Amino acid sequence: MDDPPTIHIKVCGGRNLTRIIENRELRDKFFVFKDRRDAGEILAQMLWEYRDSDAIILGIPAGGIPVAAVIAKELNLTLDVLVVSKITLPWNREAGYGAVAFDGTIKLNQKLIDSLGLSGREVEAGIRETLNKVKERVQIFRKGKPPLKLGNRTVIVVDDGLASGYTMLTAVEALRRAGAGKIVIAVPTANLDAIKRLEGKVDMVYSPNIRQVYPYAVADAYKYWSEVSEDEVKSILQNF
Repeated sequence: MDDPPTIHIKVCGGRNLTRIIENRELRDKFFVFKDRRDAGEILAQMLWEYRDSDAIILGIPAGGIPVAAVIAKELNLTLDVLVVSKITLPWNREAGYGAVAFDGTIKLNQKLIDSLGLSGREVEAGIRETLNKVKERVQIFRKGKPPLKLGNRTVIVVDDGLASGYTMLTAVEALRRAGAGKIVIAVPTANLDAIKRLEGKVDMVYSPNIRQVYPYAVADAYKYWSEVSEDEVKSILQNF
């Protein structure tokens, strides 16, 4: 497979410079990947410079794990799981107003909370529920492994898409606290506004399919889309 045509965009954000790499031919396109495996193979190509390095691939469950496993295999890199979960709305489990990370880091979209009129009690209940979910997933997916030791290591964080960006922002904050060095985000598809939220907070963002059309849905980048179960995640991690 030939290298995909890419455009490199340097954007100043805060004290740091974030480089964004996309496939310009796929900008604002729909159904560009066959499935998560196909998306992982395309991302692996874009990330080829990290092959056989000491970088670590961290997949966000559930949907990010199938993509991450393909990348890790293609690049001969270590694969692990980065447990982060969005805090979902009481009436819509697909939409969220914040996220919780493996170390208890919490990030809220206060603007959305205010616009939806969520009460403090509802927000607190959502946080508690998500904290419990994250603790359970850490036990299920990492099976008592010691905490991630990142010590200035290059970390490549993978998910199957970037919608609002709050889950990824929470993951990045937790990784910084854990001592990660260079942080690279690799997602097959991303909302342009979500990428802008990451500017200055990460070193690199790789996303072949960036979209700025609305409404945005991660699933619209895939021809074949299905939810990934916890059993699928466990199977991938155990058999890697």
